Amino acid sequence: MRNFATLAAAIALSLPLAAPLAAKDITDAQALAVVLADTKRDADRVRDQYRHPAQMLALCKVKPGQTVVDYMPSSGWWTRVLVPYLGEKGRYVGLNPDVSKQTDQMKQYFGNLGATFPAKVTEWTGATGDRIAAYNTDQLPAALKGKVNRVLIMREMHNLWRLNLLRSELAAVRDLLDDDGMLCIEQHRARKDARAAYTDGNKGYLRQKDVVGLVEAHGFDLVAASEINANKKDPANHEVGVWALPPNFRGVTDEADRARYTAIGESDRMTLVFRKRK
Repeated sequence: MRNFATLAAAIALSLPLAAPLAAKDITDAQALAVVLADTKRDADRVRDQYRHPAQMLALCKVKPGQTVVDYMPSSGWWTRVLVPYLGEKGRYVGLNPDVSKQTDQMKQYFGNLGATFPAKVTEWTGATGDRIAAYNTDQLPAALKGKVNRVLIMREMHNLWRLNLLRSELAAVRDLLDDDGMLCIEQHRARKDARAAYTDGNKGYLRQKDVVGLVEAHGFDLVAASEINANKKDPANHEVGVWALPPNFRGVTDEADRARYTAIGESDRMTLVFRKRK
């Protein structure tokens, strides 16, 4: 559980000759810096150079005390940033799609998040109780609608597109957001001239103008587009899709190819912020 006295002490130690900080003097950026430097993130930190957590949360105006939905949290990379950063007065909500009418494989992979994910969050962060929650969208409590400040969809739009879940899930997300709520999207970016067959979601890449159009058609307005997650070295034309790149290296067995993909780094990504249209 985040403790402001502990944060103040940690920040003061990181600032030579600085006077002790009171809790009221801690900026959001300083608090986040402490979270990002925590030893609990030692295994995650190698990806900070590609995922830019501080810049992302600043762009999305995520602040301590907010209620934030982490859509399809998977292995919890963002969970381990968000939960301690949102703090004791904030609320973290993990959300997976409605898979009640999907295949057994889909149900096994995405289903039952509410029963399994909170325990993982507690193990990772130490947070318990009302600070954390998890649902599938078909099990969302009515009381949460209109109460969420931010929804983050990180590198999952291609899955919603290829699984034909985009319409229903974006509608659910919109219902969750408050009147000033914002949706933040990070997504593997296809080339502007990418063929339709390459942007059906199965390669992981989508064209930026397509993502903007789809989201705006579901009741949102684009308010910011950033290049903080851009990677000009990524040609975005890999035969097996984005997963050829690190950290997956799918189908890469030749050392020379592995070195080439390592030199590229993680994918070129669009970073978009939308506001709920009233």
